[in-house]
Amino acid sequence: MAEAKAEDLIAWTDGRALIATGIPARPVQYKGVTYEIGQANNALMYPGLGLGLIASAARLVNGEILSQASHALGGIVDTTQPGAAVLPPVSKLAAFSQRIAEVVAQSVLDQNLNRKKIADVKTAIREIKWEAEYKELVFS
Repeated sequence: MAEAKAEDLIAWTDGRALIATGIPARPVQYKGVTYEIGQANNALMYPGLGLGLIASAARLVNGEILSQASHALGGIVDTTQPGAAVLPPVSKLAAFSQRIAEVVAQSVLDQNLNRKKIADVKTAIREIKWEAEYKELVFS
């Protein structure tokens, strides 16, 4: 049960509310503007955070790393556009997880918190990243 619906919040605040929901929500039309509703849940941060930490061989996680990851997430959406979501859609998880992983890994290296030498964070991430690959099974 949601405390309030996105369309109600937009109407009650005359379009001034910053809204993110815990579940997917459809865009809301209000006074000629389409408001994209962001989804705020753990799926936004943790895949990229974990990937960046593993790729960089981090020996610990500190507030600076978490702050960098949060700022990377916040910079993905162009919030200057009318009706823009405050968070990226979960449907683009792979793309923004990559960005967060790169920022996290670079933060680890910048703080010298890595357990092994890493020459390039993008290469380190690419080398360990797993992606599902579905193949058609053919039965004869």
